[in-house]
Amino acid sequence: MTMLNSTSSHFARPAARPGTTRRAARVFLKALARLINNWIAAVIAKRERQANLVILRKLGDRELSDIGLSRNQLGEGLPEAAKDRARQQASRRR
Repeated sequence: MTMLNSTSSHFARPAARPGTTRRAARVFLKALARLINNWIAAVIAKRERQANLVILRKLGDRELSDIGLSRNQLGEGLPEAAKDRARQQASRRR
């Protein structure tokens, strides 16, 4: 037996266990499904914010003041106004 023949089995790649490929594919597909699901949820949330903004912009100044908003808070200032309202409500509960 030559040296080449005796060492070739040493460098051979070990055989994969049965089901390893299937398990890896399952993990990959679950991660892909989670990524797609998160992307769809983000798109839906963005559309909901846009729809709510349209509704708020159609309200009159009196109706906006009834819910604690002013016209200049719509748009970019709306998330900050929501945080302010949450803080005020939390302080009232104490």
